[in-house]
Amino acid sequence: MYAALAADEDPGVRAVLLGAEGKMFCAGGDLAAMQSTSGGKSALLKEMTTYLHAGISRLARMQAPVIAAVRGAAAGAGFSMACASDLTLCSETAKFTMAYTAAGLVPDGSSTYHLPRLIGTRRSLELMLTNRRLDAATALEWGLVNQVVADDALDETAFALACKLASGPTAAYGTTKKLILGTFDHAFEAQMELESRAISEAAGSSDGEEGITAFLEKRAPQFEGR
Repeated sequence: MYAALAADEDPGVRAVLLGAEGKMFCAGGDLAAMQSTSGGKSALLKEMTTYLHAGISRLARMQAPVIAAVRGAAAGAGFSMACASDLTLCSETAKFTMAYTAAGLVPDGSSTYHLPRLIGTRRSLELMLTNRRLDAATALEWGLVNQVVADDALDETAFALACKLASGPTAAYGTTKKLILGTFDHAFEAQMELESRAISEAAGSSDGEEGITAFLEKRAPQFEGR
């Protein structure tokens, strides 16, 4: 949560890359810690999800694009974070599984919000009820990830994408994220009104003026993120 908050507050952050130092992206919550806690599992889980959900909310609503680079296993909350990211890349050997109900638990980390929007209700229920393990190829086919790359090229490819986005119009990215996030909350005409207001504001921004001018002058734009 604290890293997400710091990134959200720092105007110099123009892209966020979520990765892993070890062999797996994230195996989910620590079930052993839940079992051994003296304060009770209910209180511990409320505390854990409070921090987890606050962090995911900051990443979802910040202007900078968020990229997940998944290697190895993305299980439980790891799967949820991959779903909540704006763009997700994975290695050829990556595996995805919800895993929650296998332990008698229920999904968290925004997965019940994002997963049905990515792959539909039927497939979401299949993954959550059966805990089916998806390989990288199936994850790509289903629309869970944007790109599958060789294991040894994941870090380089994800970093290159982050650098490309970091040089883009960050404020426009943030507004686009906001529009997409609210798509299912507004009626057709209401969503178009939000689009109208957003593009009008973007055109008058520093990056909007630079983007239009660069297009007309047939040169690459130099965006400042505002």
